[in-house]
Amino acid sequence: MLSFALIFAVSLFFSGIVVKVKSIASGRKGPGVFQPICDIWRLLRKGAVYSRTSSIVFQIAPSIYFASILAAMAAVPFGSQGGIVSFSCDFVFFAYVLALGKFFCIIGALDTGSSFEGMGASREALFSMLAEPAFFILMGTLGLLTGHTSFLQIFSSLHIDTNLSYILVTIACFLLIMICMIENSRMPVDDPKTHLELTMIHEVMILDNSGFDLGLILHATNLKFAMYGALIADLFIGNLPANIAIAAFFGIQIAVAIIAGIIESFMARFRMSHNSQFILVLSSLALLMLLGVMLINN
Repeated sequence: MLSFALIFAVSLFFSGIVVKVKSIASGRKGPGVFQPICDIWRLLRKGAVYSRTSSIVFQIAPSIYFASILAAMAAVPFGSQGGIVSFSCDFVFFAYVLALGKFFCIIGALDTGSSFEGMGASREALFSMLAEPAFFILMGTLGLLTGHTSFLQIFSSLHIDTNLSYILVTIACFLLIMICMIENSRMPVDDPKTHLELTMIHEVMILDNSGFDLGLILHATNLKFAMYGALIADLFIGNLPANIAIAAFFGIQIAVAIIAGIIESFMARFRMSHNSQFILVLSSLALLMLLGVMLINN
């Protein structure tokens, strides 16, 4: 329960830090760190407008997408304290409950009958499918290294005290940050600020959403950012005392937000044809990490 509350708290300012870093990098003062959540709160107080061509699928998709993020958050532990739900191979539940929400987000975009939203939905589905092996190989590697198969046992048994553990944790952090950027449709795979429909991916999928529904989708993105940041924090927290662990959790989350802002400020967006290659490289890196652990265990 503590992990769930902390992730929700971080989601209130995570995107604000990313925006602030991007503003400073471009020489601007930028809005406050709580401006994004204020904009979302404004949207949540508005009604939604639905197209005549859409059905009930489009209307329920944002709520299911948001609920899937909450369900995934329930499986994320906090150091040696388990999440709301914790069981063997719960990382599989984590991945596929997120996939369920993404599926409804995709079919909600298709339900509008817009060719542009259909184009964005197909790209979103492709990138999510390609990123999935990297996550499973990464968790399988950590499971093989620790001898456990649940988030809680993996993170509580992971000790960073050898040269090998430094290398593995560095690679794991890089992979989780990149998967987070892909899953949230950020640079270098997608540009959330673009308004050219031919190059938009996630943003073109939510063009018909408005009001309360749009607020749910935007806040779900904030929660997903903070959730992946929590997984990165769990690599380091381990069995630290609660007060130190909470301070480390917020510090790591802020560091992840700053890194995300720096990536978006100084890294150019890939050409659409290069995105698939980049995502597959992440899977290759995760596979290399797995082979290294297998050789060491043998």
